[in-house]
Amino acid sequence: MKNNVFYILLTLMVMGLAIWACDTTDTEFSGPTPSGRMNILFDNVVGSSDLALGTGTYQNAAGESFNVTKFNYFISNIRLRKEDGSEYVVPQDSSYFLVEESRPASQTLTLRNIPTGNYTGMTFLIGVDSLRSSADMSLRTGVLDPGLTTHDPMYWEWNSGYIFVKLEGTSSAAPATQNNEFMYHVGGFGVIKKINNLRSATVTFSGDLAKVERATVPTIRLKTDVLKLFNGPTQVSIAQHSSVMFEPYSSNIADNYRQMISYDRIQAN
Repeated sequence: MKNNVFYILLTLMVMGLAIWACDTTDTEFSGPTPSGRMNILFDNVVGSSDLALGTGTYQNAAGESFNVTKFNYFISNIRLRKEDGSEYVVPQDSSYFLVEESRPASQTLTLRNIPTGNYTGMTFLIGVDSLRSSADMSLRTGVLDPGLTTHDPMYWEWNSGYIFVKLEGTSSAAPATQNNEFMYHVGGFGVIKKINNLRSATVTFSGDLAKVERATVPTIRLKTDVLKLFNGPTQVSIAQHSSVMFEPYSSNIADNYRQMISYDRIQAN
């Protein structure tokens, strides 16, 4: 009889531990659809050189030497393409990121609750879409908070709009009256003056597969080339356009930066 009681108690204990283990499973992987994580790493470069704020000297297609003191840009509305051709749309509330060269931590984006599977590419916006740009301030939190002091200001108070891409630096081609400084602050989503500098970019993984699994977190390494802002469909000269903000010419720079992000490689973690 004592042996029977002992075995009954032992059985109940094992069952209890099993139930506890199920209850404490990482919620990210539980539920009807298995999911995992994906990292996207943006490596800012200038042509074949790594971007070095303040110290690196580079040359654009116009033959103008320059260095860079600031480089920031918004990435939003991410859609991931699967091997079967279907797409996973990252929920909008989790799909706004600000990449800053001066803040290395901002250059790696982590996407959570991504359905497991093999992914072959992605599409995203460079900038902040019109709906979120004009939404109530309660919906513009984190990097979209205009008053956030933990990152470089990327919002025009006078224009009530986000700066999608900010590039600043110095060049002997820039006017001495500006202390040889140049600045490109590009934004606008098509309402004020009908200037729309939102650009959609698509990156394919060149035949590689980003495998999202419970035990595997792929890191998609992308390169963002500053030279593309100067050397795209429009060749931008610092001497001729040393300061560009909210004006029609800014759309030429936006057409250029559409092509500034390219695929590098995938790392499996």
